[in-house]
Amino acid sequence: MRKLYILFLLSLVFVLAKGNDLQVLNGANAAYKKGQFEVALKGYQQLLDSGYSSPDIYYNLGNANYRLDNIAAAILNYEKAHKLAPGDEDVEMNLRLANTRLTDKIEGVPEFFLKRWWISFITIFSIQVWSVLIVLFFLSGFALLIVYLFSRELILKRTSFYAGLVLVILALASMGIASAQDNYFRQHKDAIVFNGVVNVKSAPNDKQKTLYIIHEGTKVTVLEDNDNWLKVELPNGSVGWITAAAVKSI
Repeated sequence: MRKLYILFLLSLVFVLAKGNDLQVLNGANAAYKKGQFEVALKGYQQLLDSGYSSPDIYYNLGNANYRLDNIAAAILNYEKAHKLAPGDEDVEMNLRLANTRLTDKIEGVPEFFLKRWWISFITIFSIQVWSVLIVLFFLSGFALLIVYLFSRELILKRTSFYAGLVLVILALASMGIASAQDNYFRQHKDAIVFNGVVNVKSAPNDKQKTLYIIHEGTKVTVLEDNDNWLKVELPNGSVGWITAAAVKSI
């Protein structure tokens, strides 16, 4: 948890930012390095409140919360970073580390290996990266097809045609993968428990039977929203109802 994670993409985002926002970022980074984690946390949160959303900010916000022993908040921000940058190893490592601090040690239901492989494949890059790849593949492919149309040399025509066709196919495939990733995250609405102890009920009512208890920091999947109650599922497949105020959405 020692590493302050600021990637090149974050720098690019703030090239166009107002000077005040850049000062806030630099100030938050400096505070983190000095061990002033509460100051750093406020700075990163201020950037998010200003409309800047990036995996790097969420990652650093998670680190600051972890240092302050706010484990639920750390996990929430690591999960948000993971959602924006699914293949980031640092985010995954710190998320696993934070989960070892939880009261609830819930083993997930083993997934069919093909499903697990497919999810890993479509989330290897973020939507933003897939979008860049789509544009690059399309532009390069069409450029080569234009070369094919205007070239008079047989070898060049043949090479540019097949290369351009492959790149266009790759662009279409990337569009399909990006769409699959977007659908996956839309269908999986997860949340983190923020109340210290939460009673999971058999129905959306306080008077109903308590099925089991979960604790702060536990991740749940939201299956249904019923007014102020949520039907949730745990990684082990257990299902029940909790109050909506007990969790924060990822």
